[in-house]
Amino acid sequence: MSEQNCLRRLSKSQKDKWIGGVCGGLGIHTPLPSWIWRVIFCIAFLFFCTGLFIYILLWIFMPKETPKEQPL
Repeated sequence: MSEQNCLRRLSKSQKDKWIGGVCGGLGIHTPLPSWIWRVIFCIAFLFFCTGLFIYILLWIFMPKETPKEQPL
């Protein structure tokens, strides 16, 4: 899968979310599970003070996950 295709499909998760669904969406579209993304954002916030800023930007700009069509 190309990198461009992965970024194009990136969206917030509607099922795996604690606050905004950003880490859940990253967990779906990357090889890392969502709990690792949560740890990464927490560490970035505590040590570099950028985790919260990046999370808020992703929360604003990542589209919501579109519901999958249900078979009839």
